[in-house]
Amino acid sequence: MADRELWLRFLSGPDIDSLCISRQEVIGAVEHVVAEHGRGHTVFEPRVHLVPDNGGIGHFNVLRGHVSTLGPHGVSGIKVVGDFVPNHLQGLPSELGLVTLYDPTNGVPSAILDATGITEARTGAMTAAGAKHLARPDSKILGHVGARGTAFSNVTMLDSLFEFDEIRVTSRRPESREAFAEQLRAEMSTPVRVVDTAEEAFAGADILVEASRLVEPEPLLRTGVVEPGAFVVPYGTISAVELDLLEVMDKVVVDDWREARSGRFGALRRHVDTGRLSEANLYAEFGRIVAGEIPGRETPQERILLWHRGLSILDVAVAQMILTRAEQAETGTMVRYR
Repeated sequence: MADRELWLRFLSGPDIDSLCISRQEVIGAVEHVVAEHGRGHTVFEPRVHLVPDNGGIGHFNVLRGHVSTLGPHGVSGIKVVGDFVPNHLQGLPSELGLVTLYDPTNGVPSAILDATGITEARTGAMTAAGAKHLARPDSKILGHVGARGTAFSNVTMLDSLFEFDEIRVTSRRPESREAFAEQLRAEMSTPVRVVDTAEEAFAGADILVEASRLVEPEPLLRTGVVEPGAFVVPYGTISAVELDLLEVMDKVVVDDWREARSGRFGALRRHVDTGRLSEANLYAEFGRIVAGEIPGRETPQERILLWHRGLSILDVAVAQMILTRAEQAETGTMVRYR
């Protein structure tokens, strides 16, 4: 018997944009899959890296995951995303990626999607979901370091959940931070203030997000600026936090402990490698909090840190949501696989 024809759907960046998926929908998809992870309804593997012989200008991340509760049999997926800091010199995003989705019962690929926007959106949604459960509800000042990649999603998604009085932004290049602020002002009514340094952005902030694009470790997020009640999210690829940062934290939360221990990169890599962050002083994986198994923030004075490295299951969940919407709208290009 001859093999049957197999077709898959290709969704480009413009295809995905045309679906007009809202920030709240992305946050909802991320919250759902994080809770499912906390309940043990996912199959998750820590990311692996491919570091080409390219002089250290960038590397690839390979993320693999499966979500059992999506569709009748679940959905499996793999994302490959580059992390190339100098891309702005070529007019390109720092992170370009593709995600492929598969039927876990027979291995048939169902879709290929541009994962550049997915990476940005799901990362911002994770930051927002973290703040929803771990920040003070009356948080008024957001300090954000970093102006590229996931920065726009971070700020706009957080702004959709909180009534901020002020958002402070900065980055290494003045032209970058000014352009970022203008982009935000065009999208939001919350006052956005550009500052020159990370210390100015973080001083007195209720929510502190470090999303820098460093090539060498540098302590941009200093321990002394973290005030009682603050919620801190450091997730730059290269560490930008002081080594004693965790000593002032009342709770340290990660998205997945195996992911936190894996790989060569990450904001708290040195803290894990030196034993400053271990299972002994880790409060929880975030999924258990979202699933309601343990409490998140319990007092207004708690200093809480969330380190999210970016789970593959977030990409699978958001990509599957997009694919379902695209099938309903008959959007994308059907490509014969075999």
